[in-house]
Amino acid sequence: MELVKEVLRFLGAGQSAPESLRRETEALLSGLQKRVKPRYVYRLFPLRRENGAVYPQGAPFVLQGESVRLMLEDCDAAFLLLCTLGAAFESAFRAMEARDMAKAAILDACGSALTEAGCDAAERELSARCPGRFLTDRFSPGYGDIPLSLQADICGALDASRRLGVCVTDSMTLNPRKSVTAIVGVANRPQRARVRGCAYCSMKETCALRKSGANCQI
Repeated sequence: MELVKEVLRFLGAGQSAPESLRRETEALLSGLQKRVKPRYVYRLFPLRRENGAVYPQGAPFVLQGESVRLMLEDCDAAFLLLCTLGAAFESAFRAMEARDMAKAAILDACGSALTEAGCDAAERELSARCPGRFLTDRFSPGYGDIPLSLQADICGALDASRRLGVCVTDSMTLNPRKSVTAIVGVANRPQRARVRGCAYCSMKETCALRKSGANCQI
């Protein structure tokens, strides 16, 4: 199962994972999938440029950072996207955390993999909505020099609190925890990967995957 491989990768185990961990992961992931489904919302914005800044037309904010400028260089529009596992995952995680911290760590990785799978599903839907057009890689606040404060702007533009129950904390993280905001550019020609890798990531100093010698690139 591809998702099991993703969970093991988040745990830093990969192909070398012992069979006992693999079986535990399969069981926890299967149980989680029966209770939790990724949900997402998105909105397409035409883009305008002014003095080197990129603005989603109709939104009261700017997409800041050199990383944004590079990723959207060929784009005349961009999707703002939010994907979340919602409060159901929070409930499942807290219950497991109270019973078994080791299993809670695996469940947390299951949540991360399931959220990424939701983002992938959303991206396929975005692509289907833009026949003959080409999407950039999705990228999120906190990546490269994109400020985390953009989380609040994206959530506001998508009415995330009302539609999915997602809010932004004072530290600019998302609540519930397994929630992701992203930007996906739309262009008229194929897009290469412009900003990718650990060097651009705001989590590079604390990332558990890097500490284990792995990374999140497929």
